[in-house]
Amino acid sequence: MTSSDSAQQPAQASAKAPAKDPWDLPDVSGLAVGVLGGTGPQGKGLAYRLARAGQKVIIGSRAAERAESAAEELGHGVEGADNAECARRSDIVIVAVPWEGHGKTLESLREELAGKLVVDCVNPLGFDKQGAYALKPEEGSAAEQAAALLPDSRVTAAFHHLSAVLLEDPEIDEIDTDVMVLGEVRADVEIVQALAGRIPGMRGVFAGRLRNAHQVEALVANLISVNRRYKAHAGLRVTDV
Repeated sequence: MTSSDSAQQPAQASAKAPAKDPWDLPDVSGLAVGVLGGTGPQGKGLAYRLARAGQKVIIGSRAAERAESAAEELGHGVEGADNAECARRSDIVIVAVPWEGHGKTLESLREELAGKLVVDCVNPLGFDKQGAYALKPEEGSAAEQAAALLPDSRVTAAFHHLSAVLLEDPEIDEIDTDVMVLGEVRADVEIVQALAGRIPGMRGVFAGRLRNAHQVEALVANLISVNRRYKAHAGLRVTDV
């Protein structure tokens, strides 16, 4: 080895690879998306928007017949199945069940959801005469409860701040909002970001690890207050990103 070769080695070793573009997201168009709670307003709206964008979508319900009926109503190739079959047949599973049944539903599907990328969009909320208010689960958030109940799944959190009214309206072509995505593994978060970006007008934005999910879920209570005061269907936009 010459002296010039040895001099070049440290320089080459210290050279860093260029930083990855945070908007360089994977192609998710070929993945099957299951929606647990797909017969409710939020789940049904998400299923409709993703299917309309060309995604393969299966909606799940406790009763297969109910899911099949809702799928036929949505069209765009959406299929219906019971929750267990929906989970088994999907690559990505969105959890859009009511908060009251969140824990029991996931616990019952632990085996079917093993190895799956799970996207929790459930908002633990209470309501009284003064309006909506956030609840704080023992685990910290709905997403953290999902992670605790599904140790063999890859749990993320997203799609919390979307208006079901806008999602289900066929006259609306674009949903003007950002989707805050949380998770522990960058590759999983980027898949969910890319999935959000399949819906025209939407953008998935990384918003931290699951320990930060509570305030994201809780913000829905504020949006409900905004919507009631201004007769709106408010969403969120993150500026300067």
